[in-house]
Amino acid sequence: MKKKIMGALENFSKAMLQPLMYLSVGGLILAIGALLTNSAISGALPFLKWAPIQILGNLMYQTIYVIVNNLAVLFVIGIPAAMAKKDKHHAGIIGLMSYLMYLTTSNVLLSTMGQLAEPNEMLGLVGTGQTEILGIQCVDMSVFGGIILGCLTAYVFNRTYNKRFNGAMQMFSGVRFSFLIMIFVSMVFGALSNLVWPVVQSGISALANVISGSGAFGLFLYGFLERLLIPTGLHHLVYTPFQFSDLGGVLQLGDTTVAGAYAIAMTELNMPNVTQMSDSIYYMAIGFTKMFGYIGIVAAFIHTARPENKKRVRATLIPLVITSCIAGITEPIDFMFIFAAPVLFVLHAAIAGLFIALLKIFNVTAFCGGNIITSFLTNLAAGTEKTNWPMMYVLAVIQIVVYFVLFTFLIKKFNLKTPGREDVDAALAEAEGIAPTAAETGKSSKASALTANVASLVEGLGGKENINSTENCFTRLRVNVKDPSLLKDELINKVPNSGIVKKGDDIQIIIGLQVAELRNAVEDYLKTI
Repeated sequence: MKKKIMGALENFSKAMLQPLMYLSVGGLILAIGALLTNSAISGALPFLKWAPIQILGNLMYQTIYVIVNNLAVLFVIGIPAAMAKKDKHHAGIIGLMSYLMYLTTSNVLLSTMGQLAEPNEMLGLVGTGQTEILGIQCVDMSVFGGIILGCLTAYVFNRTYNKRFNGAMQMFSGVRFSFLIMIFVSMVFGALSNLVWPVVQSGISALANVISGSGAFGLFLYGFLERLLIPTGLHHLVYTPFQFSDLGGVLQLGDTTVAGAYAIAMTELNMPNVTQMSDSIYYMAIGFTKMFGYIGIVAAFIHTARPENKKRVRATLIPLVITSCIAGITEPIDFMFIFAAPVLFVLHAAIAGLFIALLKIFNVTAFCGGNIITSFLTNLAAGTEKTNWPMMYVLAVIQIVVYFVLFTFLIKKFNLKTPGREDVDAALAEAEGIAPTAAETGKSSKASALTANVASLVEGLGGKENINSTENCFTRLRVNVKDPSLLKDELINKVPNSGIVKKGDDIQIIIGLQVAELRNAVEDYLKTI
């Protein structure tokens, strides 16, 4: 049972990572766009205010941010496509259609029940429990909705794509049957989301009152929950009430009342008579870990990656940590380890919360919102007395070290499957087209030895009828079989390999860098018999 669960988690992690790999490139473009359009930077460098530069920067930022803002769509397509045993493109298309049906179901039911929320002039639908996705207003399940529905689509597809009917029912055979099932699954999922998710949202919102009256512990809880709830899309229910309502504080300026941490911070920063920022500033400190902590996380991932994967992990993660520091977007990194190593993510949330509490304990009232450059320039302009900003950077260095040391220790101690420590990373690199070529690896000389015994390999796997699917990562041929007892190691070993790993009905044959060629040869052979 344990092996099956671990195998399922490994496959799920691989499926989660594939859509995110593109953001290692996109994130760098987004970060450049954020820099070009940053008002603090353009104030210091007036030539950046030139209209063509501003337009270019805005295009670079917005065209990538729309992808980040629609991660649910990427997951609902990418997860089924990655987890499907065959016809992966059909699985991805069905995933997208299912998502559209789920959104529409949620919208129709909200409309029918008279429950569609009215957008706020300032915040839109933020804080209402609803959102607009692809132009459809629905209950806000954010990324979590795409992940759940993507998994449901993959599950249904793998069990129905090969279903065949005769006679008049023939048109419902194969992938069309999978789609038929998902029509009803999507409608049920949409209906349940309208019933269940608002209850979950209400529970999270109720914690706000506990947080506001609990001092440093409340700030810890605030930061902890904000990070912990990232994969559910409910994190905005934690910070929004504090940043944009009187829960985050009230500032009286004559006849004018300023409410919410964000408004108070912006006001106090521009008030020369304010000698020190009020405690409301701490509710803006969720940006602290985004600017600094992820540097330690990424450093730990790179440090603990297997030697053969370090270069590729660096190429993937460094642009993403730059995106985190400059644009405050952390989801691409978060989803790289949240399911593969959940214990690290819980620890991550705890560290994030701890350092918001430490900011208060050490009386650091520096501005931690926006990005690392905006934060620095804003605090520099406000002055040391008002913000105690030098101490912020002391805590920043400490946080980076804490993340690096703890993550490195736990990854090595428990052999956690973080980026670079399992074949999935190499597989993704191969999918991206950056895997070593035949000339680089010298695989051509071994190709004939590998492919010459494909028939023996198939027979050793129990024959064509015993093989459910074939996949490969960077070094391993992965085969899912119906009956593991039919395996014959002596026949499998006629193909040069470095070992056979058996995990229930999932068989991994360690081939090396020539594995893609062997997989193609196996699939071609299966088509001929």
